[in-house]
Formats: sequence, structure tokens, C-alpha cells
Amino acid sequence: MTKPNTSESVTLRIPLDVLSDIELIAESTERSRSYIIVRALRTYLLNEGSDILAARRGREQVAAGEYEDIDDVIADMDRIIAGKVA
Repeated sequence: MTKPNTSESVTLRIPLDVLSDIELIAESTERSRSYIIVRALRTYLLNEGSDILAARRGREQVAAGEYEDIDDVIADMDRIIAGKVA
């Protein structure tokens, strides 16, 4: 049984000062440069990247008609606060 390919090789240009830091970290932790770069990318995706992806999903939901009109939401909240909704 063959193992599924779960990664892909990419070529990128990295500033020398960044590469130097990556190499020092890799050497200090006895990890590969690839491991350090993937960790850095995952951290980015968990932080700034997740905000970008969430905004994109939101735009896709609006385009698909999957949203609530804010005026309707406020009216529902007013009714709940007034005790008119169970």
C-alpha cells in the first residue's frame, strides 16, 4: 500500500538574514530548516492568516445569501430584552 503524498515542494526566496536565523534555530533545536519554516508558516496561519481566511469565508457566505440582516437582529434583541420572546 502506498503512502499518500501530504506535502509539496515549493521554491521561495528568503532574505539572507532570515535564512541565517532559520539555520541557527534549526541547528540549535536539531531540526531541519524545513521543519522551522513550516512551524513559522503555521504560526502565521493561526494568527494573521486566520483573520484573512475568516473574512474570505464571510464574504463567501454573504455572496451565497447566508447572512442575517442587522436590522432584523436588532429587532429580535429588542423583543428579547422586552420579554416578548420565549
